[in-house]
Amino acid sequence: MTLADVRAAGTRLQGVAHYTPLVHSATFSQATGAGVHLKCENFQRTGSFKIRGAYNRLSLLSPAERKRGVVAASAGNHAQGVALAAQLLGIDATVFMPESTPLAKVAATQSYGARVHLEGGSYEEALAAAQRLCAASRATLVHPFDDEAVIAGQGTIGLEVLADMPDPFDAIVVPVGGGGLIAGIAVALKALKPSVRVYGVEAAAASHVRGDAGRPASGTIADGINIRHCGALTQPLIDALVDDVVAVEEEDISRAIVMLLERSKMVVEGAGAVGLAALLSNRLDLAGQNVAVVLSGGNIDINLMAKVIEHGLATAGRYLVFETWLQDRPGELLKLLQLLLDERVNILSVEHRRPASFPEVEVMLTVETRDAAHGDRLLDLLHAHAYRVERLALGS
Repeated sequence: MTLADVRAAGTRLQGVAHYTPLVHSATFSQATGAGVHLKCENFQRTGSFKIRGAYNRLSLLSPAERKRGVVAASAGNHAQGVALAAQLLGIDATVFMPESTPLAKVAATQSYGARVHLEGGSYEEALAAAQRLCAASRATLVHPFDDEAVIAGQGTIGLEVLADMPDPFDAIVVPVGGGGLIAGIAVALKALKPSVRVYGVEAAAASHVRGDAGRPASGTIADGINIRHCGALTQPLIDALVDDVVAVEEEDISRAIVMLLERSKMVVEGAGAVGLAALLSNRLDLAGQNVAVVLSGGNIDINLMAKVIEHGLATAGRYLVFETWLQDRPGELLKLLQLLLDERVNILSVEHRRPASFPEVEVMLTVETRDAAHGDRLLDLLHAHAYRVERLALGS
């Protein structure tokens, strides 16, 4: 796996994959102290970088292999990449996806002409089903990351970033799941500009690259990198070429998604936002450096989006949920609400409960605050007015 392989993939992808923009962000530069440049693979065809590796792999098939078709397993993005690549090259494609895959991702994969089978409760079970079909049909399995042609295709992102990044180019931050994306980028950049430091970012709930290989992946909103282990090809490349790998928590990922949506007007999925989350949470302190951050995809499930936004706002201190008790007499609730309005707090919901045998009524409020400090000041004010107040978790 060499720079020549990545350059050859770049030639094959011309006119197929979008040359995605590298956008400087003043907002995130100010927030982190680094010069932050976003590589927007969320604007790529199918909504993620996966078309690069999938098309490069399929374009290298022999006529006989093309005739037998291809099979893939994926929770979403790789499925769409393989389906589109197969459509463009006139190849029959079958994709296995976990039964829990959102219907929108299933429909998107089918829209590119692939046959979709829902199999098992995890990516690993879907992959096992794909391997069984390949053994029976002699179709070619297109692995999402553990394949040299796939790795080379993903590495073309590194070529584009190097061409567009202003000097000095100090570091690049890349999401890590199976490792195909970061391995390909590292091969390209370390060959052309060895001084660039390559950092990987995992979701803490699915951390596996350093020391936890093979452990069961747990739930994370970064479902695109929820992989149990890197591949036999990708792990050695990561060990040799990647400078460090860090993990970010779910709260960090949610916050990054919300900030990208609110400040940059970009929809980015959980896996695509982990690199920025690492900078914003100081898991990577690259202040004073010029940094490229790969936003690897934008295919977030619309049903998940509202929950992520709510969670991200709560993490940032923009939502406050609290409970208090009022005397059971007319006008007490109005006095409380007026106090909140005087503090310019946006009241989102009020739940009013009257226990049958208790002289007080219980009130639970959800309000929107400017930041965490504003919320703390509000609770202090309520205490000063003799209210008993208990802060609650969002969703209590």
